[in-house]
Amino acid sequence: MTVYLGESDQYRHHPVYTEIVHRAHRAGLAGASVFRGIEGFGGTSLIHTTRLLDLAEDLPVAVVIIDEERRIRAFLPQAEEVLAQGLITLDPVEVVTHRVVTHRVDAADGVTPIDQEGEN
Repeated sequence: MTVYLGESDQYRHHPVYTEIVHRAHRAGLAGASVFRGIEGFGGTSLIHTTRLLDLAEDLPVAVVIIDEERRIRAFLPQAEEVLAQGLITLDPVEVVTHRVVTHRVDAADGVTPIDQEGEN
């Protein structure tokens, strides 16, 4: 799922992109990232860019959320609820590589990275 919106879009006095990421986290989705654009335009056809100070206030933002389709579709109403303006797209994704490193705190050695199976 990708949510396209403006950086200055707000939901209850918080950035919409922050609200979406926090809701995705609470929903237990696999991952979410926010990407800030350097230039773009949307429904208003006004170009927002970092090159012009007066137009740099509402830069394009994309929130990308990755998980299984059924979980994304279940989360969709939460994203729609906070989005007053913008665009949401759903695209199939082929995961080629997914590596996760967790950490174990060891009293003698400090933090030790371990893989998903719990081995060094």
